[in-house]
Amino acid sequence: MLKLEPAITKDAQKLAEIQKVSFDEESKHFNNNEIGGPFGYDSISWQVEMMQNCEYFKVLFDGEIIGGALIFIGNNQVHNLGRIFIDPNFQNQGIGMKVMNEIERIFPDSNKWWLDTPSWCVKNHHFYTKCGYTKVREEDDLYIYEKTL
Repeated sequence: MLKLEPAITKDAQKLAEIQKVSFDEESKHFNNNEIGGPFGYDSISWQVEMMQNCEYFKVLFDGEIIGGALIFIGNNQVHNLGRIFIDPNFQNQGIGMKVMNEIERIFPDSNKWWLDTPSWCVKNHHFYTKCGYTKVREEDDLYIYEKTL
């Protein structure tokens, strides 16, 4: 059973651990073996800070935390998917797609979503396109995607 719930402080360590392994795995394969992730991805204190500054959800599968998603609520019903991550042991099973659909269900007032992802994240590009996002521009080493509902 897949479920999204608001993340709480006691989840911070587990969420940081999952982000670290998820983003490190991605960067190892697609970023010339340079391991790393976005700012704060491996920091417990950053996870707690984000729980206070955005809508931070933990992704539960049969009661176990297997990932997370950070949503920044914008103006005019435009929201930013700041980050989504799934433990590599649970990837390629349709879970990410279900999480994306659930996020849209949780925020029915949103009429547009946007996100950014590194240009080298080929796997992400495919995933976001599959979720209905369109690449609208490039900024530095990032691709910006949008989805209008």
